[in-house]
Amino acid sequence: MLGLYLKHNKTLKTNEGNGCLIDLRRVVKTYESAAGKFTALNGIDLQVRPGEFVTIVGKSGCGKSTLINMVTGIDRPTSGEVMVSGAAVHLLREGQKAVWRGHTIGLVFQFFQLLPTLTTIENVMLPMDFCRTYSPRLAHERAMYLLKLVDMADHAAKLPTALSGGQQQRVAIARALANDPPLLVADEPTGNLDSKTAKAVFQLFENLVDGGKTILMVTHDDDLARRARRTIMLADGEIVGDHGETQILF
Repeated sequence: MLGLYLKHNKTLKTNEGNGCLIDLRRVVKTYESAAGKFTALNGIDLQVRPGEFVTIVGKSGCGKSTLINMVTGIDRPTSGEVMVSGAAVHLLREGQKAVWRGHTIGLVFQFFQLLPTLTTIENVMLPMDFCRTYSPRLAHERAMYLLKLVDMADHAAKLPTALSGGQQQRVAIARALANDPPLLVADEPTGNLDSKTAKAVFQLFENLVDGGKTILMVTHDDDLARRARRTIMLADGEIVGDHGETQILF
């Protein structure tokens, strides 16, 4: 379905020439308020190759969440280009973004955001139902496979309220993987967990990267950030550090 969507949509173009999964060029994001204009991102250039594990760090208000919102299409840049998995995200209409995001990005949040009235397995199946990527039988089988992957298969019939915070985050990760997206974007995924559970969740991310996934993760945990293969540091809406970066030659 997504292949046909990309093939026939004229607002999309590819960035396959440089081998990047994420390619941000001169991205600027400004907001207007009663106090005046505020620049959240100022000329961001960022390239991420498939299979990288990239953490984004910086003080509160430095632009981390805004950068994530650019990559996921939650917000639009004031100027610049946002290319993700071959799609010109900055040119997509809202309806197009929903289709693109459902197949391309798995989102993991700090507060899990599981639907409380659905069981664990039903939460994992939800993205598959939305994108119609699998038949009901295959969706159930895949959901069980993903729950096994995150060591939550024994809790498939439970509601989220019966799970601990760490267990809920594991289910949220399984849900993010439902449509087998090439990219996982995690916004403070360990921020609501104790240190032991946070390390276990981070280990799960590392295993996913070893299996071929690309992960972009915002974190305030410096110890976890140092474990990633690449760390981007933001300050005042600009990239001021890029440690362990992969060199992109144009």
